[in-house]
Amino acid sequence: MMNRRILFLSDVNSAHTQKWAESLAKKGFDIGIFSLSPCKSDWFETFPNITVFSSVKLSPEQFISSDISKVAYFKELKALKDIIKIFNPDIVHAHYATSYGLLGVLTKFKPLIISLWGSDIFDFPRKSFLHKAVLKYNLKMADRVLSTSYVMAEETRKYTKRSILVTPFGIDMDAFKPKPVKSLFSETDLVIGTIKVLDEVYGIDYLIKAFKILKDKHPQLPLKLLIVGRGLQAEELKELAIYLDVSNDCVFTGFVNHALVSDYHNMIDISCFLSNSESFGVAVLEASSCEKPVVVTNVGGLPEVVDEGITGFIVPPRDEHAAAAAIEKLISNPELRNMFGKNGRKKVSLLYDWDKNLEDIIQIYNDVLKNAD
Repeated sequence: MMNRRILFLSDVNSAHTQKWAESLAKKGFDIGIFSLSPCKSDWFETFPNITVFSSVKLSPEQFISSDISKVAYFKELKALKDIIKIFNPDIVHAHYATSYGLLGVLTKFKPLIISLWGSDIFDFPRKSFLHKAVLKYNLKMADRVLSTSYVMAEETRKYTKRSILVTPFGIDMDAFKPKPVKSLFSETDLVIGTIKVLDEVYGIDYLIKAFKILKDKHPQLPLKLLIVGRGLQAEELKELAIYLDVSNDCVFTGFVNHALVSDYHNMIDISCFLSNSESFGVAVLEASSCEKPVVVTNVGGLPEVVDEGITGFIVPPRDEHAAAAAIEKLISNPELRNMFGKNGRKKVSLLYDWDKNLEDIIQIYNDVLKNAD
């Protein structure tokens, strides 16, 4: 299916959007991206078959958090319809069921695919009867509904009887692999770390508290904590590290370009993702692909991407003591760390290899267009 034209309705600054667009462009697709926030970089300029149509009206945060009563984004509907006429897509693919998905539905363009992202299913419909009705309508009007995880697909079945296709957001195993890197730490340091947005939902405060427990229990060990990412909770987390007297052993990197993320995964010995809520777990799979043992919480899609006692440990959320106990097992057993890491990469290869997941999406596009003919 060469030279097909796919119009994404999605945040142009999202790493997920960029990865889908670049990968499909390399396969010969012409990709358009309609974004309700301005592009912050020129990442697409090396791809002549990627065209970005962005608005300067709303930030991604404003758009996604907008209540149903805030109809500012409806003003973009006419612009989107004009772009559809100009770009002339074969498929419109909306990434987010309740915002971009609603815009896609309102254009009345067919075929329309909607991909679920998480909060649009787990949070939005619980706000009110009206929110739930909007979600149900969008799911009803889409030609296909896609989910990155089985747990999110199961949640979606509360709002529709139609089948949900699970299409994991896979991992580029050539980019995310074990490799030597120039580390921020010495060879003797034992590095516990996470790579996430610094937001309350990701439980990084519990990781810092768990680290404090381990430092107090094992003062003789050269334990270090690496926290990679930026977010609204950054200063609060730094203050927590100071308050707990572990700041000298904590490194906050701030924002890291996605092209360098695999380097930071390879600086970590034990990867931790103690989220309070999580629809899937891409960062966990990145760590596993780099052969890192993982400790995750038993929420959302995280247990789906981790095999307990095989690729990592699964602990209750909001429990620094349980997290510390799991991390401690890995601190004291390098052979177990190595085994979990190798098992994790095998799991990624079997289920979450990006090349295989990309072919699944292309097959869905083929099927949709075949049925539309």
